[in-house]
Amino acid sequence: MYPQPNLPNKNSCTQALGMLDDDVVLAGRLLRKRGHGKILFFDLIDDAGKIQIFFQENELKEKLEEAKKLKVGDIISCSGNVFKTVAGEITVNVKDFQLLTPIIRTLPEKWHGLKDVEERYRMRYVDMIANPEVKEIFKIRTKILSEMRKFLDERGFLEVETPILQPIYGGACAKPFVTKHNVLDQEMYLRISDELYLKRLIVGGFEKVYEVSRDFRNEGVSRFHNPEFTQIEFYWAYVDYEELMRFTQELINYIFTKVENKSGFDFSNIQKITFHDAVLKETGIDTDKVTEKDLKNDGIGLGAKLDNLYKEKVRPKIIEPTFVTDYPAEMIALAKKKEGNDRYIASFQLLCNGVEMLKAYNELNDPVDQAARWNDEVALAKKGLDTAMQFDADYIRALEYGMPPVAGWGMGIDRFVQIVTNSPCIKDVILFPAMRNE
Repeated sequence: MYPQPNLPNKNSCTQALGMLDDDVVLAGRLLRKRGHGKILFFDLIDDAGKIQIFFQENELKEKLEEAKKLKVGDIISCSGNVFKTVAGEITVNVKDFQLLTPIIRTLPEKWHGLKDVEERYRMRYVDMIANPEVKEIFKIRTKILSEMRKFLDERGFLEVETPILQPIYGGACAKPFVTKHNVLDQEMYLRISDELYLKRLIVGGFEKVYEVSRDFRNEGVSRFHNPEFTQIEFYWAYVDYEELMRFTQELINYIFTKVENKSGFDFSNIQKITFHDAVLKETGIDTDKVTEKDLKNDGIGLGAKLDNLYKEKVRPKIIEPTFVTDYPAEMIALAKKKEGNDRYIASFQLLCNGVEMLKAYNELNDPVDQAARWNDEVALAKKGLDTAMQFDADYIRALEYGMPPVAGWGMGIDRFVQIVTNSPCIKDVILFPAMRNE
């Protein structure tokens, strides 16, 4: 039997710990069975916590024999009175109980002792039972997202939703997942970013918009990469990227008033360095003096070359929270060039522990310049660059109706949570990460 009780007003285990001498109704999973003869103890766990429960013959009479058949992992409901044992532990003296769901498979006694640690990610449902601290990470993740939404909402940003299935992928340099819409008889792509749709909304008249989005990139899996990931992107008209740096500092300071920063890094006063100076410091290369003519004719392009140099030789060495600003114009085809120095774009990334946490820049709103840069991307794609951007004619048409000056910002939530919770792998902060088939 798999009964379906209606217990909307049941007590949580945490509540019961503070209800000495009161009657309670609980429901949850049994762990740690001990006792013999006429008495029996279990730990009962639920979403809130854990409490000891006590079965005895004096209270249950012949039903104690049924209790003795309960197994570690079974899910039950029970009622009883809260008391304190001689040893001082708050305990529920069970007066009645019901088996709701029997466990069929045996829980591992020492989950961390399994040889294949990937099983923790593959069977997250067991991971959370055996390691309750895992659930705390995901509660923190939810809290961070909730507080970010609150922060943006209170400052006049409007949360919106844009297409996940897109006829043209854009907003980043990445390989997409490709599918087909049968009725429309056309290829579609899982979005790699929601940038171009959010900026269309700025054209339409919104001045502050954001989206919490699931994005997809058909690329590698690593400690810091998962093909399906969560981002927050926002776009703010009539401000520049310098304002977004100040705003980022304010946002992070706010988040750390709501959740504990376990990273060991101090985000209260984020350092700043230009891309040029960071590369020069770590490699001795002066990016002001590097041109397309200096490259081998391999079809990759200057932007990708500089990006690879930066990711391999520079970024891993930036450990403390740092804004790296003013990237070469070839690296981001959607960003506006700096006034007075068009070799660079008005942009920044926030790095910590050698990892990019977020990216922001002044958005390019000149349709002629945007079309020219995308044509350069198309040319690189023809030469074999598989992460080159596509040409989006509708977006160019939108820019021709006029997009006000706007600065945009995007943060990878998974990486941010990973750093905040001091988790060694991004899979630790994603409930069901991408895994190779068993």
